[in-house]
Amino acid sequence: METVTISPKYQVVIPKQIRRKLGLCPGQKVQAIAYENRIELVPVRPVRKMRGFLKGLDPRVNRDDDRL
Repeated sequence: METVTISPKYQVVIPKQIRRKLGLCPGQKVQAIAYENRIELVPVRPVRKMRGFLKGLDPRVNRDDDRL
């Protein structure tokens, strides 16, 4: 777990190890979400880059007998 410091301008630096792991680039957008008592930063990715990220997922869903 990394610790960061909030600057006087309320800025934080994402540690290099995390940037590399997530493939973050300068200028890339992230969504900041307040969830319970924490802040989550979620990278915004173009839809075209999302193509194929579910490859290999089993699309079958077990349904109850009374459902179509």
